[in-house]
Amino acid sequence: MQPGQIRIIAGKWRGRRLQVPDIKDLRPTPDRVRETLFNWLVPVIAGSRCLDAFAGTGVLGFEALSRGAAHVVLVDQSYEAVALLQEELKTFGADNADVYQASAPKQLRLPAHRFDIVFLDPPYQANLLFPCCFYLEEQGFLADSAHIYLEARQAIKDNELPSNWRLIKSQQAGQVFYHLAKRER
Repeated sequence: MQPGQIRIIAGKWRGRRLQVPDIKDLRPTPDRVRETLFNWLVPVIAGSRCLDAFAGTGVLGFEALSRGAAHVVLVDQSYEAVALLQEELKTFGADNADVYQASAPKQLRLPAHRFDIVFLDPPYQANLLFPCCFYLEEQGFLADSAHIYLEARQAIKDNELPSNWRLIKSQQAGQVFYHLAKRER
């Protein structure tokens, strides 16, 4: 992927752009997918606490902030991505977000407040999606009725997720399968 920009599609920062660094396996979530995802999240996004565990460009976290999330934590394993995200947060004047470098899931920091929404779109070849799901569930990262966005190269089934998670939405855009799961107590 060539360095470029990706735009925020709605909310207070609608039309503003984030830089896309030239990092191997970085694939920002396309506009069409983000539009559908955030339409799904409309009832729960305002005032929510969010985790973007494979932030990359940070577009999912910034989109959440733009649409009224109370706080977002952006995490990426790439030093370059984290440095750029820190700069973008300053440029946007976003003081309700934190960013740090870590390899998910094992290096994720347990939050002071559990997350209402989690975005999981790890590099496909790393096979981290399901280990992240179980880690977040087992380590107490999630609010009782958390929503979890899952992006993968194949369709996901309920029986592949923690037993108290239910898929409530699923779609496909090209070769990307994306889902919204809801955690039940």
